[in-house]
Amino acid sequence: MRHKGESVREAARPRTPGAPSPLLLLGPAFVAAVAYVDPGNVATNVTSGGRYAYLLVWVVVVANVIAMLVQYLAAKVTIATGATLAELCRTRFRRPVALGLWAQAELVAVATDLAELIGGAVALGLLFDMPLILGGAVTGLVSWVVLVLQQRGGYQRFQAVIAGMLLVVVGGFCYSAIVSGPDLGALAAGVVPRLAGTDTVLLAVGILGATVMPHAIYLHGALVRDRHGAALQDPARRRSLVSATRLDIVIAMGLAGLVNLSMLVAAAATLTPADAESLQGAYDGFARELGTPLAVIFALALLASGFASTAVGNYAGAVIFEGFLGRRTSVMVRRGVTLVPAFAVLATGVEPGFALVLSQVVLSFGIPFALWPLAGFARRADLMGELVNRRITTVAAYGATVVITVLNLALIALVVVG
Repeated sequence: MRHKGESVREAARPRTPGAPSPLLLLGPAFVAAVAYVDPGNVATNVTSGGRYAYLLVWVVVVANVIAMLVQYLAAKVTIATGATLAELCRTRFRRPVALGLWAQAELVAVATDLAELIGGAVALGLLFDMPLILGGAVTGLVSWVVLVLQQRGGYQRFQAVIAGMLLVVVGGFCYSAIVSGPDLGALAAGVVPRLAGTDTVLLAVGILGATVMPHAIYLHGALVRDRHGAALQDPARRRSLVSATRLDIVIAMGLAGLVNLSMLVAAAATLTPADAESLQGAYDGFARELGTPLAVIFALALLASGFASTAVGNYAGAVIFEGFLGRRTSVMVRRGVTLVPAFAVLATGVEPGFALVLSQVVLSFGIPFALWPLAGFARRADLMGELVNRRITTVAAYGATVVITVLNLALIALVVVG
């Protein structure tokens, strides 16, 4: 039987019996990982490295550890229950609460699409001198083509395309970091937690919002269900799926963390604070200090990031809409819902780098609304059965949620106080 909402997501499910090697079960986390290396990450990490060198390295490390835990919980909840986080919110919470969570999740989806559309548009501008509006249109079109490929070509082909784009991002930014010649001593010192004023708090929250992506939390369960299908109905295979998922997440999120660290390191070793004021400035700075070929590699990685992440972001938007409301939606409708606000922002002429960082702050505010329900569901034995969280995992989940919530409240207080 087809699952509700398959007008947007792949309907075919693998149904072969047995327990294949964990390596053959990898994949969902690599698609989710694209959300962790999107243009918003580029903007926040490059800005942080250019302005404050290695000061916020620790934020990237901590955010990536939290991301691994969060994505693991999101996947495990679906393996145990067969439902995504959004679906559980709809069926387990009162309707006003579920609708409120849906409304903020849609705002998160819009902020996500804004960041990804701007990133792709900026990259096309850097490479081909294309106007932002036209670049945004091209980025939106490419994401639509990738989603059509998903519907008609199958989940495996969609996963392969996204993984290929992810490899371009990984290669481009990691190579940039190596060529930049980082100060290893300063890099090690950056692991020690410290801040230096309101602006660093803003950037820390932005890095957190760019790394622990709310839409990826909602998405991961759907990716697992689309990948493993009928195996979720077999209690004997659930534990092997959890083990495979854990490996999947460690590898994929480890790569995403390496990319994020590479972005910051390359900027810290190469750019001046003035360069870090915009992505154009970063491109010019890399070209000046490391040569035009390296700057082109930076732009190509940004372009691949924008193309891949906007397709994954729209996929996540469909999961959010269908999960919270229990209704199907089409690719074109989803594209319209999120692209129109993004194009409106582009039309205002706002500085793209600033818009990217601000969008990541908005995303950070959406994280607690996903994490509190997720942590609550994962600790419930009546829902999770034998896969219920151990006490230490529950403590870690709630601890991460509290830290993120407190950071957001601290930012609001600092902004209000001035």
